[in-house]
Amino acid sequence: MTAPSGLVVLTDRRVARKPLPEVIAAAVGGGVRWVVLREQDLPRAERAALAGELRAILAEAGGTLVVAGSDPLDGDAIHLPAAGPYPPPVVGLVGRSCHDEAELRRLTTEDYVTLSPVWATRTKPGYGPPLLPGRLADLIELSPVPALALGGIETPEQVTACLEAGAVGVAVLGGVMRAEDPGVAAATLTESFHEAVTRPTENYRETVTPVPQSWHAPTEVSTTGLRPTVPTEGSSLTARSGHGRPQPSTATTLGET
Repeated sequence: MTAPSGLVVLTDRRVARKPLPEVIAAAVGGGVRWVVLREQDLPRAERAALAGELRAILAEAGGTLVVAGSDPLDGDAIHLPAAGPYPPPVVGLVGRSCHDEAELRRLTTEDYVTLSPVWATRTKPGYGPPLLPGRLADLIELSPVPALALGGIETPEQVTACLEAGAVGVAVLGGVMRAEDPGVAAATLTESFHEAVTRPTENYRETVTPVPQSWHAPTEVSTTGLRPTVPTEGSSLTARSGHGRPQPSTATTLGET
């Protein structure tokens, strides 16, 4: 199974302006093809029913639902916290949340990671100071697998900065969940992703000035120049970053969404 890239949406029904199926349907209409289902406080039966509903929405567009936690809820893709379990369960696709070098060194057979928080985030404020693009680039160089940038990403400029740091995509929660129009928000960020990946590859440290730690992104996503596009699933960004899944014969024990 191909690792996520492009715009990946994380769910949070508590901050969403509409029921999750409506938000995800709008996001899919805006080009999203990867969704991570959180909602881990729900009873399993209710969460599994929600997973089935979201999978059906994504399936119509060729998308994939990833489930946070070790239970894939009758699917084949999970995203694990940095705390464990180690080694990961054997399923079709495994991601893990990482925040520093030590957590990256603990990776074994994971297919991808999220690196966070890149910027300050209201969802998980307790993970220390933001990485910012410069530190994100350092951690991506250390990662043995493709990395998604996560945390406080709400604007096209932030998407561009993360891709120039080497990320294969960005994971967004509030920028879509809190949006007045999730479809417009998703389309705007998806377009930024495509524009960034079609530019000539440049040296991040030479061309990008890291955003100051004190800077906070606006909560509303600009819709200027909106042109919804559909992400292409595949490994183009993976190849660009030089990352691939570690092979079992050479994997070593290296060392939330």
